[in-house]
Amino acid sequence: MTDFVVVIPSRYASARLPGKPLRQINGKPMIQHVYERGVESEARQVVIATDDERIATVAESFGATVCMTATHHQSGTERIAEVADLLDWDDAQIVVNLQGDEPSMPAALISQCAELLADDGADIATLASPFLNREDFESPNCVKVICDNNCNALYFSRAVIPYARATEQQDLAFESALHHHGIYAYRCGVLRKLVSSAPSSLELSEQLEQLRALSLGMTIKIGVPAMRPGIGVDTEDDLQRAADETAH
Repeated sequence: MTDFVVVIPSRYASARLPGKPLRQINGKPMIQHVYERGVESEARQVVIATDDERIATVAESFGATVCMTATHHQSGTERIAEVADLLDWDDAQIVVNLQGDEPSMPAALISQCAELLADDGADIATLASPFLNREDFESPNCVKVICDNNCNALYFSRAVIPYARATEQQDLAFESALHHHGIYAYRCGVLRKLVSSAPSSLELSEQLEQLRALSLGMTIKIGVPAMRPGIGVDTEDDLQRAADETAH
C-alpha cells in the first residue's frame, strides 16, 4: 500500500461564494464533506490547512487535524508546502492536494492519484477524464490537458486544445483532449521546488499553476480516474448540484 498523506487547503475568501468552506451541504459544512472523503481514502493522515480561525474552529469541532498557516499564500500549493515544513515531512513523502471545494471527490480517486505517482516515478500525478460534451470542451472554466503516448502531460489550457485545422478534424480534436480534475499528488521535495520557483509566463497567462511545473521541466503523469469525480463548488448553483450528489 502506498504511504501518503492528504492536505486540504481551505480559505474563507471567495469572490463568487463567500465563506465557501463553511457553506452547508446536506446538514454539514462543505469542508467536512471534503475531510470525510480524505479519511475514507487510504491516506495515513489528513490535515486541513487554513489561515482562518472560523474554518479551524469548525474543522476541530468534527475532529479534524488542523494546521494554521500564513495569510500571504497565493495558492493552495504554497499553503501545503508550509504544512510540509511545519510537520517536518521528508522530501520523499507523497502528499495529495485535495482541494477544499471538492465535496464529491470519491475517496478511491484520492488513493488512485497517490498510487499513480508512487508506481510511475513522475514528479507529479493528477487525473483527467474524457470530455462529456462539447460545451465543456469549449468552456474556459474547464481545463484541458493533452498528453504524449506515455500519458505525460504536454500542456494544460483553458483554451480549446488541440486546435482543429479543418471541420472534419473537430471530432479528432475533441477526442484528443482530457478534462483535467484538480487533484494532485507530489513528493514534498517537488512541492518545495515548485513554491521556491517564480511563476512562468505560461502560468501567469493561463492562471494555471501546473504550468509552472511543466516550465521547470517536471513530468506530470495523467491518469484516467476509475470513476468520474463529482462537481467542484464555485457558485450557488454548484452548491445545489453538490447537495444532490452527496445525498446519494
